[in-house]
Amino acid sequence: KILQPFTHIQQIPGKHIRAKYAHAVNYWLKVPENKLVVVKGIAEMFHHSAVLIDDIQDNSTLRRGIPAAHTIYGVASTISAVLYLILRGLKTAQSVNHPEAMKVCTEQLFEMYWGQGMEIYWRDNYICPSLEEYKEMVKRKAGGGLMFQIAPMQLLSDNKVDLTKLTSIMAQYLQIRDDYCNLCLRQYAKDKGYCEDLTEGKFSFPIVHAITSHPDDSQVIRILLFQSHSLSGWQQRNLVSVHVSVAAVLCYVLGMRERMAPQVAVKLLNIILNCNNTDILRQRTRDVELKKYCFALLERFGSLSYTRDTLEELDAEARAEVAKLGGNPQLEAFLDEQLNWKCRTNDTNPEE
Repeated sequence: KILQPFTHIQQIPGKHIRAKYAHAVNYWLKVPENKLVVVKGIAEMFHHSAVLIDDIQDNSTLRRGIPAAHTIYGVASTISAVLYLILRGLKTAQSVNHPEAMKVCTEQLFEMYWGQGMEIYWRDNYICPSLEEYKEMVKRKAGGGLMFQIAPMQLLSDNKVDLTKLTSIMAQYLQIRDDYCNLCLRQYAKDKGYCEDLTEGKFSFPIVHAITSHPDDSQVIRILLFQSHSLSGWQQRNLVSVHVSVAAVLCYVLGMRERMAPQVAVKLLNIILNCNNTDILRQRTRDVELKKYCFALLERFGSLSYTRDTLEELDAEARAEVAKLGGNPQLEAFLDEQLNWKCRTNDTNPEE
């Protein structure tokens, strides 16, 4: 019963981006299927634990058109499921039968939560990062998410090719693509709500570009800042407890694994705890007309065009890196699947 939030989101149809990426990479790594199944199970537990936390932190009500787990089972039960999944994933990593398996999994958890902590810190303190800072955050948050599966797979493979650069490019591409689709694809509006990143007050890639490229025009950031009202006290306390609980688990695991880990754990704990101040986690506007106006500003500022150009560049970089590594028809097909961002259908009318 403690895993009900987990089983709830398992039933939600997903894009399975990480699993598809790992499957394509296995064209090179040749990890046997029986071992690959175990690694996939570990990655699934880590991924779903991150999804459960993400929905709480963003105060999301929907996950792909279905109520978010915490809206049904409550924040406390959802946090319990998250902690259980992380520990169970780490315990399963021990069964991989490689001395480095648990270490690489812990390292990727650290990277992901560092990136997630920075993203929330910017959002809740209303600090707009630079585009380079945003990309660095994505490399760690999304990159850690991708490496949950790739790093253990490499331990089990005779092919020790360096996939760091490719995964970094893919992490940026997939996250910025998601940022763009959240604003521009009707299917995203159907699944999560129209321009939901604006409701969450998130400094997504197009938003960061709009604010940093037009410092004298404060309209976009004012929409993020001043069309909000504070969450209730119990919501704030529960959201803080998410950070603290996950940090505690990771600190414990890190502290048990290596001599220098306690210092690393303290750093992680500080990052996550510092994501919360007196203005913590406000609920942003759900006013459709206001979001449509903000969307029009992003168009006028050239931010959506800039994002499309960036996606084109990252797609080309990824394909070039695949070719440099010897070619991979499965990865090329994977990249082809991600091109639906070019089918822009949201525009400024969510009711169509």
